[in-house]
Amino acid sequence: MHASGIAGHPRADLIGVWGRDQRKAARLAAEYGADPFSDVDELIAAVDAVAFAVPPDLQAELAVRAAEAGRSLLLEKPLALAVDAAERLVQAVRAPTVVFFTRRFDPGTREWFAAAVDGHAWEGASLLYLASIFEPGSPYAHSEWRRERGALWDLGPHALALLVPTLGRVDSVAVVRGRGDEVHLALRHETGAASSVTLSLTSPVELTDLLLWGGEGIARLPEGDDVVAAYAAAIDALITGETTFDAAFACDVVRVLAAAEEQLLR
Repeated sequence: MHASGIAGHPRADLIGVWGRDQRKAARLAAEYGADPFSDVDELIAAVDAVAFAVPPDLQAELAVRAAEAGRSLLLEKPLALAVDAAERLVQAVRAPTVVFFTRRFDPGTREWFAAAVDGHAWEGASLLYLASIFEPGSPYAHSEWRRERGALWDLGPHALALLVPTLGRVDSVAVVRGRGDEVHLALRHETGAASSVTLSLTSPVELTDLLLWGGEGIARLPEGDDVVAAYAAAIDALITGETTFDAAFACDVVRVLAAAEEQLLR
């Protein structure tokens, strides 16, 4: 998605590819007519913007170097796996940043928020985000960081991106663990609204269901998303420098996830 999205965007060029496995990076670069780089700092020096598709702890380290070089950043979620690492990245930023919270850049989801959600007073929300990604054939089956950190850190950022811009920043969080990596979050928002979130990467069923309610009725997130179109929209946002979903927003998300994880580890 990342390489094809950049190469296919009318206002972007895929200049080069760096990866921890240089053979894979070289194959990917050749597929899109880009240059392979064996040194990440040489890649950073050769471009205007850097897009990331690496584990979050590595992203947090490399993105600081790119930010300090003045590059725009197209980042993945979560921004980092620790609050201090996320804060260091935010402090290093010198140019526009966009964090790819997939559903928030999906054209259909954006239209739904504009038409049915934004501008209305909501008293609360519930979100079920269930998946089963460690099955044979899944592109995420061998993702070590997802196995280690679970749904809280993989799906939690997506959930908060759907809730926080509407209900306000999270003031407090309570968490209960379920089976497997399943977690249940109860969130109190600065507006006085409350929300509940259920997350799992090891669920026997797959479901994404967001429901908001208030004095004007209910609103339910429509099914389906277009990941390719969403990534193109994220590139558009990086070029214009206009988005709610920047590194600072993503750092707030990391703070909430870290607070929840701390409770789980007690």
